Amino acid sequence: MQNTNLDSILESRRSQPHQLIEVLQDIQEQHGYISEETMATVSEELGVPLMDVYSVASFYKSFSLKPRGKNVITICTGTACHVRGAKLIVNQANAQLDVAPGETTDDGQFTIEHVNCVGACALAPVVTENGSYHHHMDSGKLRKLIKSLESKDTEENSND
Repeated sequence: MQNTNLDSILESRRSQPHQLIEVLQDIQEQHGYISEETMATVSEELGVPLMDVYSVASFYKSFSLKPRGKNVITICTGTACHVRGAKLIVNQANAQLDVAPGETTDDGQFTIEHVNCVGACALAPVVTENGSYHHHMDSGKLRKLIKSLESKDTEENSND
C-alpha cells in the first residue's frame, strides 16, 4: 500500500483511537485488505496498541488480512439459507473454482467466503457477488454467475 494513500486516510485522524474502525474500513475499501505493515502504521498513528488493531481487524468479517480476489463471492450459510441448500452452493463454488471458503484463486480473480447471515432470509439461499445480492440461488445459477464473471474478466483483460 502506498504511504500517500494511507496518509490521506489518517490525515485528520491521527492520535484519535476512537477512529480505529473507520480508518480500517477506509483502508479495506481502498485496498481490499489490511496488511500487517498497515496495521503497524495505524497503531502508531492513532496511538492504539498493535494488538488492539489486530484484534479489531481479525474480529470483524468485513475486514480481510490478506488480498482478496477481484470478484468476492459470499455465500450465506445462516439457518434459512442452510435449510434451503447453502451447503450445495458452497460445494459448487469449491468445485468450480477449486478453492475453499476464505481462500482466493491462484489467478487472483475470485475469493469465496461464507458468512452466518446477510439479512435476507426470505430470499434464501442468498449469495452476494461484489456487494450485489443474488437470491434463491442454486448450484446451476451459481455456475452461470461464475462463468459470466469469468467472461467479463476475460473481456476486460482483452481490452487493456
